[in-house]
Amino acid sequence: MAKQGRPGARKTNKKGAVKGSGGQIRRGLKGKGPTPRAEDREYHAAHKRKKLAERRAQGRHVKEETNELVVGRNPVIECLHARVPASALFVAEGTGADDRLSEAATLAASRGIPIIEVPRFELDKMTGNGMHQGIGLQIPPYKYTDVHTLIADAAREVEPGMFVVLDNITDPRNLGAVIRSVAAFGGHGVVIPERRAAGVTAVTWRTSAGTAARLPVARETNLTRVLKQFKDNGYQVVGLDAGGDFTLDTYDGGTDPVVIVVGSEGKGISRLVRENCDVIMSIPMEGWVNSLNASVAAGVVLSEFARQRRASN
Repeated sequence: MAKQGRPGARKTNKKGAVKGSGGQIRRGLKGKGPTPRAEDREYHAAHKRKKLAERRAQGRHVKEETNELVVGRNPVIECLHARVPASALFVAEGTGADDRLSEAATLAASRGIPIIEVPRFELDKMTGNGMHQGIGLQIPPYKYTDVHTLIADAAREVEPGMFVVLDNITDPRNLGAVIRSVAAFGGHGVVIPERRAAGVTAVTWRTSAGTAARLPVARETNLTRVLKQFKDNGYQVVGLDAGGDFTLDTYDGGTDPVVIVVGSEGKGISRLVRENCDVIMSIPMEGWVNSLNASVAAGVVLSEFARQRRASN
């Protein structure tokens, strides 16, 4: 027979004191599992080195190309607005949100760019310092083309081919500005040397105002060989330098396929490249001005050649 309580006593379901937290503290202290090894984290440099070693082990010659990481809230936002191709947006854990961080996240999400939260020390390692403001945009290596492809593609266009070859240009902002000018004035591409020259970086993308997404850039090891290849395909090679045989206002660049060779403001065109030019041309300007910035000089010539082409149609 069940034990009866005291007559008249109020029934209650209240239990006595329970020892412990019912496992809540134990579950709270339980970790998320072991931290993956660096080589197993796709965003880590060790992972890229591992993949590179695997490809080399298969007997494939692989040139090492690394992702670029743009850091800082304003630079990241600039890249996203310029539609610089990006593979991931990294945000350090515990980073305080503000309007710029929210804008970066919104822009990345609208373009389908993954937003990855990483420990702050990981972002420190990825950038080499702690000056990243808790945010970094990963830019994949630029996909260069080659001169053979440039020439073949231009042959299918209505207008004669027009290209710019850059020699001794080491500032990525100059490269970006040249790409923008070539695109603006109907050119078909840019050629840069593989060594001792600026490549297409995030800075180049920003300066090009997104035109680098549509204008092809070829990177070649030997510019003299490149110029010979252009000449073999019917191109006139025009080098820009002071004291040339022609000036811009006496040279007709509007009818035939043309390559414009531009050197740096300080060094100009190297000797071997100059010797492989068909014509050396200068830009008329006031005598007290010694030279023009490379991107400005390229823009002036491209604009004039584009005008001549319009006039001849």
